[in-house]
Amino acid sequence: MRAQTGAHSLSEETMSAPATALASIGDHGVLNATLPAPLAGVWLDRDLSWLDFNERVLAEATDPRTPLLERAKFLAIFTSNLDEFFMKRMSVLRDGGGRESRDLLDGLRRKLTAALERQAVCFRRDVVTGLAAHGVQLRHWNELTPAQQAEASDYFDTNLSPALTPLVIDVAHPFPFISNLAVSLVFHLTDPGGAETMYARVRIPAGLRNWVPLNADLAEGQMLFVPLYDVIAGNAHKLYSGMTLTGCTLARLTRDAEVELDGDPRAEIREAVEEQVRLRRYEPAVRLEFGPGADPAIREMLRERFKLHQTDCYDMAGEVDYTTLFELMGLPLPELRDSPWTPLPIPGFEDGAASMFATIQAGDVLLHHPYESFDASVEHFISEAADDPQTISIKMTAYRIGDDTPFVRSLIRAAEHGKQVACVMEIKARFDEERNLHWAAQLESVGAHVTFGVRGLKTHAKTALVVRKEAGGIRCYAHIGTGNYHVKTARLYADFGLLTCDPRLTRDVVNLFHYLTGHGSRPDCSTLLVAPTTMRNRIIDLIGREEQNSRDGKPARIVAKMNQLEDPDIIEALCRASSAGVSIDLIIRGFCCLRPGVPGQTENIRIRSIIGRFLEHSRVFHFANGCERPTDGEFFIGSADWMVRNLSRRVEVVTPIFDAANKDAANKAKLWEFLDVCLRDRRQAWVLDAEGVYTQLRPGGEDSEAGTHQNMMDRMRARAGRA
Repeated sequence: MRAQTGAHSLSEETMSAPATALASIGDHGVLNATLPAPLAGVWLDRDLSWLDFNERVLAEATDPRTPLLERAKFLAIFTSNLDEFFMKRMSVLRDGGGRESRDLLDGLRRKLTAALERQAVCFRRDVVTGLAAHGVQLRHWNELTPAQQAEASDYFDTNLSPALTPLVIDVAHPFPFISNLAVSLVFHLTDPGGAETMYARVRIPAGLRNWVPLNADLAEGQMLFVPLYDVIAGNAHKLYSGMTLTGCTLARLTRDAEVELDGDPRAEIREAVEEQVRLRRYEPAVRLEFGPGADPAIREMLRERFKLHQTDCYDMAGEVDYTTLFELMGLPLPELRDSPWTPLPIPGFEDGAASMFATIQAGDVLLHHPYESFDASVEHFISEAADDPQTISIKMTAYRIGDDTPFVRSLIRAAEHGKQVACVMEIKARFDEERNLHWAAQLESVGAHVTFGVRGLKTHAKTALVVRKEAGGIRCYAHIGTGNYHVKTARLYADFGLLTCDPRLTRDVVNLFHYLTGHGSRPDCSTLLVAPTTMRNRIIDLIGREEQNSRDGKPARIVAKMNQLEDPDIIEALCRASSAGVSIDLIIRGFCCLRPGVPGQTENIRIRSIIGRFLEHSRVFHFANGCERPTDGEFFIGSADWMVRNLSRRVEVVTPIFDAANKDAANKAKLWEFLDVCLRDRRQAWVLDAEGVYTQLRPGGEDSEAGTHQNMMDRMRARAGRA
C-alpha cells in the first residue's frame, strides 16, 4: 500500500515536494540516456516520485480525520514501505555513480529526513497523546514507576532472558552476524577489575510481542505498554554479570535484497532461487538507523564495520521500527479504528445457490474486491471445481498466495480426486520465494504439475482455468484478475476480477497455459493483451486510435488506473494523444514518471492518486473509441502496470470487457461507476501538477466528502439492501 492526531494536519507545502526531472539509475529504472528526446521536459524521477507516494501514506497518519489506531497503522506502513525501498532501490541507485547519481541520492536523503521527522512528531504528539486520552499509556523505561520497573524486570526474567544471546565484540570474539532489519542493543562493556573496554550486542528477538503490557500502579480501565527493547535495555546488566554497561545504543540494519547469481544459466531454477534466498541474508548493508541518544563511538564503529557513508546512517527522533505499531491494532478500542467492513455476497454465488458454472454460463461476472466477497467467488470457483465430478483439469498462476492458502488446498484435493492440476508457481516473487517453494513441494507431493514459468520472465499474470466435460462437450471457464490469489490481501486490496466462459477469452487462456507449462516462442493469444509479446504495442495502438479520433473530430478520451507509470514508449504515446486534444485522466496510486500540464505536450493530461483504508491495486483501462457515452467505449482490466518491467520482463495478462450481452453491459457500467467515483473524489485524492507537486484535495461537492472507499461501500450496501 502505499500504499492524522489531535487537530494536526500537515500543510500542502509540507505534504509533498517537487520531483526533479532526473531519471533513475540502473536496470530497474529508466536511464536518462535512454529517454526519447520529447520526454525530457515531462519526465519525473521514479524514486523521488516513489518518496512522494510514501509521503501521501504518511499524510494518512497525520490527518485527524483518520481514526487514531488507523493513523498508527499508517505510520507502520510508511516504515514498511521505506524498508522495501531501501532493500530494492538503494544499491541500484548507488551503482549508477557520477554526479547525477550523487545529486539524486542527496535529494532522496533530504526528502527522507524531513519525512522521518514528521513521522516522529506524529507518533509523539498525536498517537501517544491520543492513546493516553483513551486510557492507553505508551511509556519508556525511565517513565515507569518503581513498581512498574519491578514488574517489567520479572517479565524479563521469565519471558525474555532465556530467548536472548548476549555477545561481546573484542579481539577474541568475531563481529556477530547481523541480519536484515534486525534491531540490536549495543553497549560499551567494561570489566571493573580491568581497564579494557569492549562492545556488547544483544539482538531484540523477533517473534515476541514488541509492546510489553504492565499492570502495576494503574487505575481501573487503564492500559500500559513499554517497548520490548526498553525492557531488555533496563535489564541488560543481568546478561553480563559483574560488568559495567554504558552508552546504550539502539540500532537497526537494512541490507540490500538485490541478489545477483553467477553460474550456469541452465541450472535448476528451484536450486537457484533457494541459493538466492540464502545469499540475501549476507547482502551488503544499505542503511543504519539509530535510536535517540546513540553513543557516538558505537555509532561510528557500526558505520565503519558495515562500510557505510555518513549519509547512509539515520538518527531517528523517535522509534527505529514503527512496524511494531501493527500490534496496537489489536487493542480493544473499536471506536479508534475504521468501522468493520464485511465483503458482500455476489448475486448468484450465495450459499445454497446453483452451481457457479451455471451462473457464469449466463454471462460474464465482474467482481470488485473487497467490496464483494473474494472467498465466496474466486476461492469458491476453484474449490467447487476441485469437488466437481465434471471437472477434468484446473490450472492456475500463483504469484503471492500467502500462508495456509485455500487455493493450494483445493488444488491438492483436486489432484487427489484424479483431476489434472497444473500450477505455474512464480518462485522468484521477491520476499515470497520460500513460501512459494513450500507450496510447490506440497503440490508436487500429490502429483500436481508444478512449473516455474518461462525462463527469464516473471509470471505476474492472475489467471485460472477450469476445464469441464459437459453435455455439449468440453467447456472452459476462466478467472482473470488484477490481484493475487491471496485471501488475506483480498480483504485489504481493491481489485477487479472477471469470471467468464466466453470462448474468445478462454481460448486465449488455454493457449497461455500451454505457453507457460510447455515450450513455445510466444503464446498464441488474439484477444487477450499479453506481455511481453503484444501488450505494449496493443496499448500504444489503443492510445493512437484515440489520438486519431480526436484529430477526426470524434469523441476521444482515456481513463487509466494503475499502480505505477514509467514506460517511456507509453508515456510518449500519451503525450502525442494529449497534444492532439485527447482528454486523459490517469489514476496512479504510486510513482508516476509523467509530468501533467506541460504546454504543448501534456496539457490535456490530469493525474491523481487515491490513498486510503484499502490499497488501490486494480488496473483498469478505458478508451472512448469514438463513443459519447463512456459505457459504449472499451474497457480492459488486468495484472500489468505501464512499466518497463511489466511490459518487457514479465508475463502479464489484460482482458477486454465485452458488451455482447446485457450482463456484460452492466459490467462496463460497474467499471465506469468506479472510475467516475475516483475522478470525483476530493477526500482521498491527491492531484499532481506541472511542477511535480502532489496536493491533497479538500471536500466540496456531491459524493466527495466520503472518499472513494466509503463511497463504494455505501453504494454496495445500498445495492444489497443493507443501507
